[in-house]
Amino acid sequence: MKNWLSEALKDDNPAARGRRSDYDLNVELKKLAAQGKPPRDAAVLVPIVDHAHGPTILLTKRTEHLSKHAGQVSFPGGKIDDADADAVAAALREAEEEVGLTADWVDVCGFLDTYRTGTGFEIVPVVALVRPGFELRLQASEVEAAFEVPLDFILDRRNHKRQSAVWQGLRREYYAMPFGDFFIWGATAAMLVNLCDVMEHAADNAPSNRDEATG
Repeated sequence: MKNWLSEALKDDNPAARGRRSDYDLNVELKKLAAQGKPPRDAAVLVPIVDHAHGPTILLTKRTEHLSKHAGQVSFPGGKIDDADADAVAAALREAEEEVGLTADWVDVCGFLDTYRTGTGFEIVPVVALVRPGFELRLQASEVEAAFEVPLDFILDRRNHKRQSAVWQGLRREYYAMPFGDFFIWGATAAMLVNLCDVMEHAADNAPSNRDEATG
């Protein structure tokens, strides 16, 4: 699994674009963003749990009372504070604060494309391989639930849906990946599409990496 990730997250992977955003599917949102404030720097941890029976991705569902992104499925993460050394430090801090996942369980492997949201965040997705056996401790004020999605589900293009809804008077398109009782959509789903893009390309060019993850 680690070899596969290392290949997938290389800077020269043609499937990586460097930057992605909500605007990729919605040109109108870019016009709105140009009228707003500069984006706020943020980081998320993309935790791939390396189970013997097959890797999974750890996600959270935010509580319904939050002022931003209430009830949405997301990666552990948040804005980068002045005290954070970098995006990696911010992602690890937020993961520990939100779900109790400490850095000693985590092996940072690299980064996905920086992601700009229509709500004003510029997010660095920090991809990490996580050893199984950890115990989660959810921050009740922010996290309603944590759950794991099989990586095979994410890598199956049939699970990548494109849906739309009206937002601020404009029809917005977004990626969605319904999974059981959870609805993964928006920036989180788009970053998972990014993960699929780079891992799929790495697997196509080195099939043994794919075998390593499932064998």
